[in-house]
Amino acid sequence: MAVLLEAIHIKRKSLFEFENTPFACLDSDITKPTARGGQTLVRLKMRNLLTSAVFEKTFKASDKFKEPDIQLVPASYLYSDGEGSHFLDQESYETLTLDKAMMGNALDLLIEGTLIQMLKYNGNPIGLQLPMFVELTVAYTEPAARGDSSSGSGTKMAKLETGLEIRVPPFIKEGEKVKVATETGEFSGRS
Repeated sequence: MAVLLEAIHIKRKSLFEFENTPFACLDSDITKPTARGGQTLVRLKMRNLLTSAVFEKTFKASDKFKEPDIQLVPASYLYSDGEGSHFLDQESYETLTLDKAMMGNALDLLIEGTLIQMLKYNGNPIGLQLPMFVELTVAYTEPAARGDSSSGSGTKMAKLETGLEIRVPPFIKEGEKVKVATETGEFSGRS
């Protein structure tokens, strides 16, 4: 029997099923009544894991939800083509494909062989979870001019091997590997 979660116990990053669709909680706000007999309400900001749509909905504290049948499977990025992006399941060695909508902007951070966690709902791939940081090679950046502080920020633009453009410190050169935070898409350090 499936485990049931009460709305009042759903917290940030919790996964739950609503109307036969998996959701991730982005934020929850509990409103307690001021009058006797009033009902405690839970307002959830939630993301549909199939469509990535985000919306808010209010539930009674006692409303119950099933835990979704979601698994995280280790996979490595292979390539992308007209059909989508292809990954190799590291456990079963089968090829899993995600379409463009499921990928979002993740392709800016993926090179061949990158290990990720594939989200599967009822056995079907629905999305991916990137590592906190990825290492990418700088494909192009302007050489730092000696004593140049005219930009004021102490950074310059760099184009990475995936095509992603980020701001890096002036000492970073072409061909160097840099760490990029996957959540923000920003420079995080040298590799």
